Amino acid sequence: MKHLMSPLDLSVEELDRLLDLANDIEAHPSRYSHSCEGKKLATLFYEPSTRTRLSFEAAMLNLGGSVLGFSSADSSSAAKGESVSDTIRIISCYADICAMRHPKEGAPLVASMKSSIPVINAGDGGHQHPTQTLTDLLTIRSLKGRLGGFTIGLCGDLKFGRTVHSLIQALVRYPNVRFVLISPEELRLPDNVRDGVLKKSHQEFREEVRLEDAIPELDLLYMTRVQKERFFNEEDYIRMKDFYILDAEKMKLASEDMLVLHPLPRVNEISTEVDDDPRAVYFKQAQYGVYVRMALILTLLGIEV
Repeated sequence: MKHLMSPLDLSVEELDRLLDLANDIEAHPSRYSHSCEGKKLATLFYEPSTRTRLSFEAAMLNLGGSVLGFSSADSSSAAKGESVSDTIRIISCYADICAMRHPKEGAPLVASMKSSIPVINAGDGGHQHPTQTLTDLLTIRSLKGRLGGFTIGLCGDLKFGRTVHSLIQALVRYPNVRFVLISPEELRLPDNVRDGVLKKSHQEFREEVRLEDAIPELDLLYMTRVQKERFFNEEDYIRMKDFYILDAEKMKLASEDMLVLHPLPRVNEISTEVDDDPRAVYFKQAQYGVYVRMALILTLLGIEV
């Protein structure tokens, strides 16, 4: 039985097969519409979520399966003090596969050690968000035609942004990826990712504070929000939340084929006037998230269509 805790749980070859399957699901959805009949997905979300939880549910329903679970810790027995280990033991009696989001780093990993069904990490604190990374990779490969041979700017909250940490870990395995890390000093990439991933893999990267200085050279711009829920005090959040705002004026500095991605939700970091720019692909990115989660569910359940 296989779980997914990190993008590194999949080899590059396994990732390629998964993305190929997701592309085939996109092209031939009816071929897969009954492949999970009789199967149940449990969504255990101890933290608020819109896209991740609903895209998992949509993915399972599109495959002909069914869904059960909870959307907040308050509506589960966690509010009574039940441990993650006990919860997953119980859920293993009810479902065939589980997607878990938790504010504590490592909680899905703990669950996977006690589970008798595949567990998918749907986000654990500021640590990892592997299915968002799979979504990002599918979006890039589908729209750029390749993974590798590009310059990507990662902008915003690089300190707490688990989507950024996971994406960097995945992209360093592809050739000729150059990283531009765009953030204020207070939200710079943590040392364990900068030194432990980028430097360790001898990856080309540099750090910038001004988005305007970086945007002309980018093939991809990955925007992130400043995450209020990760800050220890309100004052720091208010001071940092509008540090970057991508608007039509800044988009004039970008190349004609630069793509703008964002894991969503956005707050103020991308002006709504950018939504109509054909280079803005963050809503299309959300759609790719359904296809890749369908492919992941099939893969972890060992179902071949």
